[in-house]
Amino acid sequence: MNTFKKISSYGEHASPTNECEQEKGPRSRVQAQLAYFVLFLRSLWRNPLAVVGLGIVVMLLVTALLGPVFSPHDPVAQNLAVRLQGPSATYWFGTDELGRDIFSRILYGSRITLSIVFLVVVVSAPVGLILGCVSGFLGGWLDQIIMRLTDIFLAFPRLILALALVAALGPGIENAVIAIALTSWPVYARVARAETLVIRSANYIRVAQLQGASLWRIIYKYVVPMCINSMVVRVTLDMAGIILTAAGLGFLGLGAKPPSPEWGAMIASGRQYLFDQWWIATMPGLAILVVSLGFNLLGDGLRDALDPRV
Repeated sequence: MNTFKKISSYGEHASPTNECEQEKGPRSRVQAQLAYFVLFLRSLWRNPLAVVGLGIVVMLLVTALLGPVFSPHDPVAQNLAVRLQGPSATYWFGTDELGRDIFSRILYGSRITLSIVFLVVVVSAPVGLILGCVSGFLGGWLDQIIMRLTDIFLAFPRLILALALVAALGPGIENAVIAIALTSWPVYARVARAETLVIRSANYIRVAQLQGASLWRIIYKYVVPMCINSMVVRVTLDMAGIILTAAGLGFLGLGAKPPSPEWGAMIASGRQYLFDQWWIATMPGLAILVVSLGFNLLGDGLRDALDPRV
């Protein structure tokens, strides 16, 4: 009898503690997601290099959106009277062989660069995510076909394959986007497949199967969301490669058509003046360097912030 009273009194004293512990936890899914987002921002903010990368990416977005506001000159207007002038108070980054302001052309060129990156990611990332999830979850002959197809694409250097595709399709931004997207999706498919191979044996997947959920519902509802974090990191890191590939196509004359202020084409036009008028090719080259570095730093920071093991 005394033992029963002790157990009862212990339960009475323990219940308020359990209630307090329950009150401290999230009360809804939205609250839990908000708490996770706050922890993610704190983890990202503790990485100074990631903050620098985020600042560079934000600066690129602002420049692309407000380029006409910040631009002091018309990026395509020619003025042969001021051709090949060095950096000065009037022309911050100097002028090119046709008297066009290089600073204004770099500002407008950020729009072209950002649009290429955005379109390539929108096209290639969902395709790679879906194919990778289906391949990893189903396995069998379908997995073999998709993976051998990715091996074929990955066997060629990206720039060489994109160059061959653009040469077949013709020069232009649209064809450059198609070519770069066709060379980008295999990497995303590999990442999604690797994540799916780990996820498909989880207990909640088996519970969903026992409850009668269809195959596509399981992939869409349970597998794809678990691959998003890895895909975000991979896409962010891959944006630097997309920018370099687009600049390479523009340098070879297969990207944006003149007089569009594309950074790779600007470097190509200034290569013959590299030793005397160095700013013509150097300034857009530095723009490519800074933007690519920003995406790499941000990608490394996202990888550390989204990794549960860190």
